[in-house]
Amino acid sequence: MGLKLRAALTGVFLAALTLFALQAAAAPFTEGPLVQVSGASPIPAACIGDNNASPTSVNNYGTEVEPFVMVDPSNPNILVGAWQQDRWNDGGSRGIVSARSTNGGASWTINSNTKSSVCTGGTAANGGDYERASDPWVAISPNGTAYLMTLSVTQEPGGFGSHPNAMLVMRSTNGGASWGNPTTLIRDDNQNVLNDKNSMTADPNNSSFAYAVWDRLTSPTSGNNSEAAFENSRDFSGDVYFSRTTNGGASWEPARKIYKAGQVAQTIGNLIVAEPTVGGFNGELVDIFTQFKFRSNGGGTRGANIAAIRSTDHGASWTQKEVLISDFRRGIVADPDDGAAHRTGDINAEAAVDPNTGAIYVVWQDSRFGPRSSIALSRSTDGGVTWTAPIKVNATPTNIPLGNQQAFTPMVSVRNDSTVAVSYYDFRNNTADGGATTPTDAFIVHCHAATEDCTQSSSWDEEIRTTDTSFDSRQAPVARGFFLGDYEGLGTDGTSFFPFFAMSSAADHASIFTRKVG
Repeated sequence: MGLKLRAALTGVFLAALTLFALQAAAAPFTEGPLVQVSGASPIPAACIGDNNASPTSVNNYGTEVEPFVMVDPSNPNILVGAWQQDRWNDGGSRGIVSARSTNGGASWTINSNTKSSVCTGGTAANGGDYERASDPWVAISPNGTAYLMTLSVTQEPGGFGSHPNAMLVMRSTNGGASWGNPTTLIRDDNQNVLNDKNSMTADPNNSSFAYAVWDRLTSPTSGNNSEAAFENSRDFSGDVYFSRTTNGGASWEPARKIYKAGQVAQTIGNLIVAEPTVGGFNGELVDIFTQFKFRSNGGGTRGANIAAIRSTDHGASWTQKEVLISDFRRGIVADPDDGAAHRTGDINAEAAVDPNTGAIYVVWQDSRFGPRSSIALSRSTDGGVTWTAPIKVNATPTNIPLGNQQAFTPMVSVRNDSTVAVSYYDFRNNTADGGATTPTDAFIVHCHAATEDCTQSSSWDEEIRTTDTSFDSRQAPVARGFFLGDYEGLGTDGTSFFPFFAMSSAADHASIFTRKVG
């Protein structure tokens, strides 16, 4: 065979192989069976942590809400999830419960001994002596070291929020089978200070590093301490606080402020993503948050935005001028029939990074697309410096009543082949019954970034329903609205996605489910 012919045939073969790979990457999703993760509450029905509950406090015993999940990068068969267990109506839960799967999500083992509160094994001696816990977040390093971060509080009468309140982090070196004693990243005993809305990120490039971030709300210690007065005080602020480990969780640096929100201003929903060390990136960090400025600050403007700050040295230092990703048009969800409040992820932006290209995807609830709440997405391909205009990505039908078109509580994740997935709930199957029930479903939609332009809404047309049947979200515990969580989970093992979400029922109010999709 001549060299020219051989080269030509080789070229044809490589082109065909490339086309086959792209077609395989763009193949429609398939889904495994729906798996219930949680069961009966592992926390005893009577717990000392209930002692300071006010007369109006209601505990939804047996309910599980606000779940999060991660897949172990060192062993894709291991998944670690966590959630709020036994949610209170006036803040937090009786404790954080975790679970692990060792067979790729097919079955789960529950671990209630997280030491996140006195109800889950916390004591003054081990650093977990708090009555309630909230905001569970799991991170896993490339070597399999797992972290569980919680907001833990003691409920006290009067004042704003709960105090003392603290950010705790626990470490597991056995795939989430057990957790060490909590490390206290920060603790505040002042009723005018609240540490809130935490998240944690294990550096995907270096198992020595992991990063914790949250907002710290502060106001003067004198005067009216009602929530309204607190948030409108001239000295109200919600700055970004940060801590990191540089030795795989053996110790954590003292918490410090990395961004000042301004006067009568705050951030919330802080989430750090780490760039890969490919494609011109070198592991840069980007902290993404929702920003509220209630008055003009230092030449800035009032309003709400999705914004970001950056670090190029593993979080040792951060840019102080934020990058604006988009203006924020909050998508507040109301019942389609009677307008009752549904508390959703309407103030949190969620984010994920493509491990191949370094593209960052951010999603949030937004009202600009109508009618009240849709899922918006923006992308950055230069490490968070510039961002694309927001697009709508949820595939909720638009030929149904407007109230049924509301989509909410998104999460985003990216597979190893650059496929991007976004999960969410919506009301498309709601039936008009005056608010007696609100049929609700969970969905996942995706875009193949290797072959499609994911900054165009038309590329997000492959949707899968992840609930087998609709559930009645009015059965969920009430916490300033019917509450399934300020966020849900969406993990990936590199080839499949694992939506990790709460569903409500008359029997249990809310339980955690997952299924393999990909």
